[in-house]
Amino acid sequence: MGHDNFDAISKGLNNISRRDFMKFCTVMAASMGLPLAVAPQIAEAVTSPKRPPVIWLSGQGCTGCTESLLRPTHPSLEHLILDLISLDYNETLNVGAGHQAEEAMRRSIEANIKQFILVVEGAIPTRDGGVYCMVGGRPFMEIVRETADKAAAVIAIGSCASWGGIAAAEPNPTGATGAPEFLVGKPVVSIPGCPPNGYNFLSTVLHYLTFKKLPELDAKGRPKFAYGRLIHENCERRPHFDAGRFATQFGDDGHRQGFCLYKLGCKGPQTYANCPSILFNEVGGGAWPVGTGHPCFGCTEQGVGFAMPLHEQADIRLITPSADHAPISSERGGGVSATAAALIGAGVGVAAGAAAMTAKSLAEADKNDGGGDAS
Repeated sequence: MGHDNFDAISKGLNNISRRDFMKFCTVMAASMGLPLAVAPQIAEAVTSPKRPPVIWLSGQGCTGCTESLLRPTHPSLEHLILDLISLDYNETLNVGAGHQAEEAMRRSIEANIKQFILVVEGAIPTRDGGVYCMVGGRPFMEIVRETADKAAAVIAIGSCASWGGIAAAEPNPTGATGAPEFLVGKPVVSIPGCPPNGYNFLSTVLHYLTFKKLPELDAKGRPKFAYGRLIHENCERRPHFDAGRFATQFGDDGHRQGFCLYKLGCKGPQTYANCPSILFNEVGGGAWPVGTGHPCFGCTEQGVGFAMPLHEQADIRLITPSADHAPISSERGGGVSATAAALIGAGVGVAAGAAAMTAKSLAEADKNDGGGDAS
């Protein structure tokens, strides 16, 4: 790619320099767990004159997933929809309405069969023929099935679209379900979260644009680069867990000092997500539940968020010691550094003896304060 192309691109990307543009591509490569050497490929995909069309359908949801898309600044919303993708239909962001909007969606789909990306937001109600969510006089479930058959790729954004979320909580009167279960036999990428981090969605789209294929997924259809590690592994309060220091009530001394929230029902030990590593909305530390002093409730994990009682203690999985030493005191809400996250992700310092000591500390602490079994 020549300097002339970069100069032309820069004018459309808020007049950023070639150096800053390549930095952006390098950061996106790192966020997807890819070698930094693929940054030029990402740059080529980003600057392609052909922007992939995106049809964004909204079902049973609160529009929080669309809201999360408005928050990132690398890229910003206007850069995303004007320079990277062609957002041809989104009920929240549409300029037109009614028949005009529906016709625009129809024309885009017909002109880009097997070339557009379908994004599903919100759960899909299936009971009684899908009458509990109607769009343009049609059941939402019919629109999703018809559109998915013509799409090149399907992305379920948010916990509701991924596996039903709050709409599917018992007793689930509308028969709500997620896109993967509804679209049986069709590959669906799930970006769960309530709401999900906008960067997990953006990185997935950029991966598809760059390599013409979806990123590596786990058994639940989630991108491994974002959902490959337990929250517990990178949590800023993890050293307190290892040292046996827990908050036992909201507002007690341990809670005010930033101790581990496991005994208050934190679901981090059984929830896979990158929340403590990249945080939310670029507002600094504390921009996620644990950083604000509230337990993680497992919104990215099927069968945990909206299924387990909010303050029920989590099932601890893969007890391994943290890569960091437990400090005497710690600042809350700062997340972990890139270096610390890399060390923890690589599994540095795993030892059976330390795991046994952690289990012993939990048991002794529970015995002293009357808490439940933490094993």
